Amino acid sequence: MTVMLLASACTKDISKYNVETKRAAAVPAGSLFSNAVKSLSDGLTTADINSNIFRHVVKHWGQAVIQEEAQYDFATRSVPQAWWTTMYRDVLSDLQQSTTVLTGDATLIPAVKTNQLAIVDIINVYAYYVLVTSFGNVPYTDALDNTKLFPVYDDAKIVYPDLLQRLAADIAKLNPASGGFSATEDFIYKGNVTQWISFASSLQMKMGMLLADVNSTAAKAAVEAADAKAISSATDNALVKYQAASPNNNPLYNQLILAGRTDFIAAKDLMDQLITLSDPRKGKFFSANKAGQYVGGVVGQASNFTDMSKPDTFKVAAPDAPGVLMDYVETEFFRAEAKERGFNVAGTAEEHYNKAITASIIYWGGTASDASTYLLKPAVAYTTAAGNYKQKIGFQKWIGLYNRPFDGWTELRRLDYPQLSLPLGAKSGFPNRLTYPNNEQQLNGDNYTSAAAAIGGDKVETKLFWDTF
Repeated sequence: MTVMLLASACTKDISKYNVETKRAAAVPAGSLFSNAVKSLSDGLTTADINSNIFRHVVKHWGQAVIQEEAQYDFATRSVPQAWWTTMYRDVLSDLQQSTTVLTGDATLIPAVKTNQLAIVDIINVYAYYVLVTSFGNVPYTDALDNTKLFPVYDDAKIVYPDLLQRLAADIAKLNPASGGFSATEDFIYKGNVTQWISFASSLQMKMGMLLADVNSTAAKAAVEAADAKAISSATDNALVKYQAASPNNNPLYNQLILAGRTDFIAAKDLMDQLITLSDPRKGKFFSANKAGQYVGGVVGQASNFTDMSKPDTFKVAAPDAPGVLMDYVETEFFRAEAKERGFNVAGTAEEHYNKAITASIIYWGGTASDASTYLLKPAVAYTTAAGNYKQKIGFQKWIGLYNRPFDGWTELRRLDYPQLSLPLGAKSGFPNRLTYPNNEQQLNGDNYTSAAAAIGGDKVETKLFWDTF
């Protein structure tokens, strides 16, 4: 009997056990793309102090108890590592795989494939824009190449023009007459290619303006090429539409509501300005404290949580509050600045400034009448507000980019207004960049050392190539 059983076991076909039954053998390109978009939005939206600490850097939020991140201690929780990982592993890796699958799919209609590949690359460019403006020189040519275990860091001054060139080519390839991704794969525009052209053109404007102080010619060319096609109303805002139900809800809902956190509070720097200007967005940005008052805490200093205003749930911590990748508000501020710099865009600086502020107030639940009243205030009106155009636009953009902390940080570095004081107990000077991740220092030491030396030192105070003032 034993012999017969052994013989049976030896001849039995067991190949079926090699077949994956729980994990997909192949992932569709659309799913990879949508996962990358969600990861990008989650990273930019979250308030996780292990990764996205920029609400503290721009002094929109403070913390009632824990002060390390508000005081620029980004090393203890390895914030740079988490930010780097989000962009490379969670966003760019999925986009690379999506491109590979699309390229090899012979069943796709060629015109649809062209649109889809261009759309994937637009998000790819966006993610690299975030990396370059966060760190400076980063792996680019060697990035995501499994044969390159120690990727070389590319010079950001070379990477950036290449990104702009790629983006311009993507815009030129998009054809509204053909389809894009399906509505279930495209969280932003539900397959509307015309709106992707608007988004990509606004991104082109955004990236062009980053160069305005170091390469006015390149900035002018990018902005002027983008203006006519860029976002021209709130209906074209690039929003990642979260759902009310878990697990696809806005990450702030998890962190501020479900987790029951008692630490995130309004920063005094922003709150004082909202109060002084009777800003109609105040009650939409924040809720009143237990006494019915609006109070902000000193960033870097412990506060009594119940005495402070907290982020409101209207469009901040609602489960289905959208994530914003690009919008009409930001685009109009860029147009206002472009006019002041002498770039050939339609309209006047004042008109675009007014449109930006009006769109922001309406987005946050105010009315056109609220915006008109606000714009009549001498401290707000473009003709009477204090300072030069950088100060006027920079100050209002700082408010208008509330809850878009990474973009707020970038514009604060680029325009240098408003000029914020350091938080109490600051561990460094103002962070002009993130330091490179510890993993890179330990595992890719030679290339890390070369990159750090090339940018002027791996310190948060080191200014990046586009930040000259």
